[in-house]
Order: sequence, then C-alpha cells, then structure tokens
Amino acid sequence: MDCLFCKIANHSIPADVIYEDERVLAFLDIHPIAPGHILVAPKRHAENILDLGKEDIGPIFEAVKKLTGVLNEAFNPQGFTIGINHGKVSGQAIDHLHVHIIPRFDEDGGGSLHSVVNNPPEMPLKEIKKKILEIINNGSIG
Repeated sequence: MDCLFCKIANHSIPADVIYEDERVLAFLDIHPIAPGHILVAPKRHAENILDLGKEDIGPIFEAVKKLTGVLNEAFNPQGFTIGINHGKVSGQAIDHLHVHIIPRFDEDGGGSLHSVVNNPPEMPLKEIKKKILEIINNGSIG
C-alpha cells in the first residue's frame, strides 16, 4: 500500500509522534495551523469514518480525548476545534482517516465549523428529517 499515513504508522517514514498504542498513532501536523495541531489516525488503513472498523472507533476517540487534555495543559488554549475532513471536497488531502485536534486562541483568525460551508438546504427540515429517519428505520445504517 502506498498510503503516507500507513507508512508513518508502521514507522517506515519519520513523523513527530506524540502518542501511540496498538490501534492509534498521533503525530504533529507538518503544516500546523496552530501550536500543538495534532493528527490522530488509526494504524489500520481506513480511508474515512465509514471505512473505520468498529474495533477502532473507541480507541480513536479515547486518544482524541486524552490528547486534547494534554494540549490543554501544554498550551492553555481558550478552546479547540476537533474535526475530520471526509473526502476531497471537504479538504481531505491524505486518503487515510485522521482527526485534527487544533488548539484555539483568542483572535487566532479562525472560525467555527459553521464557517466552513455556506450551502443551506432548500428542502424543509421536516423533509430532511423524514428522509434520514426512513434510512434509519429501514435498518440501513451499520
């Protein structure tokens, strides 16, 4: 496999690793947008959240919580933006699931997740809810 993050996870290429356990690797982003900007990734390849195995969901988010606490103590930010870019259109540059933990500071120039997209639905919320619940009620979610 020619996945950059898989190569980092198996230590065939270097990275500034911050945390590692049997399922998860966390390392500093090489293009940080804030001090302490960390990426948390499963060691097993998963292109996105839908490809992530059930056995890796808990460990990923436990690591995110743990590392958010570490960054909070290390940098004393006023907040965090924690997120996943899922697919090229969202800005996912590496096709391996990773969670960004970005410390936030007063007047850092960033916005909330609501500032990422401006594409409000034309469909009424009741229709959106109905469409989603049809899938859930049909047992189509995994």
